[in-house]
Amino acid sequence: MKKICALTAALVLCLASAFAQDVSRQENRKAKLEREIAILDRQISENSSKSSSALSNLELVRKNIANRKALVAESDKEIRRYSDSLYLKQREINRIQARVDTLTSHYSRLVMSAYKNRDTRLWYMYMLASENLGQAYRRFGYFRNLSTHMKEEAKKIRALKEELEVEKQALAQLKKNAEAVKAERVKELEKLRKDEAQSDAIVKQLKKDRKKYEKELTAKKKEIVALNKEIQRIISEATKSSSQKSASGTQKDDPAAVALSAEFAKNKGKLPWPVNGSVVKSFGKQYHPVFKNLELPPNNGIDIAVTKGSQAKVVFDGVVKQVFVMPGYNQCVLVQHGKSYFTFYCRLTAVNVKAGDKVVTGEAIGIVDTIMGQDQLHFELWKNTVPQDPEGWIR
Repeated sequence: MKKICALTAALVLCLASAFAQDVSRQENRKAKLEREIAILDRQISENSSKSSSALSNLELVRKNIANRKALVAESDKEIRRYSDSLYLKQREINRIQARVDTLTSHYSRLVMSAYKNRDTRLWYMYMLASENLGQAYRRFGYFRNLSTHMKEEAKKIRALKEELEVEKQALAQLKKNAEAVKAERVKELEKLRKDEAQSDAIVKQLKKDRKKYEKELTAKKKEIVALNKEIQRIISEATKSSSQKSASGTQKDDPAAVALSAEFAKNKGKLPWPVNGSVVKSFGKQYHPVFKNLELPPNNGIDIAVTKGSQAKVVFDGVVKQVFVMPGYNQCVLVQHGKSYFTFYCRLTAVNVKAGDKVVTGEAIGIVDTIMGQDQLHFELWKNTVPQDPEGWIR
């Protein structure tokens, strides 16, 4: 029996711990979504007044719609959690109340019995009327312990009533919290409807001026192609220079560079984010959000919307290979991590590193610049001359 109780207690503790961890993860997800929405809200507002690119604005709005839907979903989970907690708390209150009622009833009978037998002469007569000595002793013990028993019962009732009051206050707080979450959910749904209406308006604008946006897209393609060529050129040169010639004239890899690359590879999925923000454009092939058959320039990295003045930070130890400027991207920094890996940070201003500088994980290399009303870091990660999806590498 003791083993069963111990196992039950351990199971309850495990479930409570898992529940607390789940709540913590949910709160973290919700806080992250709220931060991303705040960033996007500001950029949408600034982009509408400063940028002529409806496509850029549509990307921001649609990302915000996705975030708001996710936030509403998190609120729904939280509301269900509160509902379950309210149900369990009410059951606990009912249990305590039933215990209070039982003890109170029992206590009332004790008091009545004590009142009826308050005359000590009756006590003596009751004991003298016993059939034998054992019965007389038991009756004596009953009268002797009656007062002590009444005090103990009164103490239990007071303690239970105090516990009941605490539980009722907790129930009231849970109800208050649940109502607050429901109110937040209503506000988010209203903002979501406004975002969707804004998205529809931008889509109509894009459809109306298709030729204009196709020209803009052509110009953007040229910028991206130029950027990709420059990155590939620098990486090709860096890869060659990371090997050393042996005495016999053959190429030999630098052991330190090989070790650093191996360490970089071990950290796949664990690298820190270069900035805190919201990914508004993912890696790989892209299609126009309105003209579905129109292919957009492929993205060799990700674009992360950030708060104004955010600093870009290196995701791993390495050496700055080059700092250069590209049209539409302002200043760009390419960092080599050993023999095979490279990270690329673009749309920067106030860059504080130069080619040849050694950098460490988390070191700030520049500030994300505001371009056409947008504060977005363009971040790429390459293995030799093959671009990788950064989201698979960062935690």
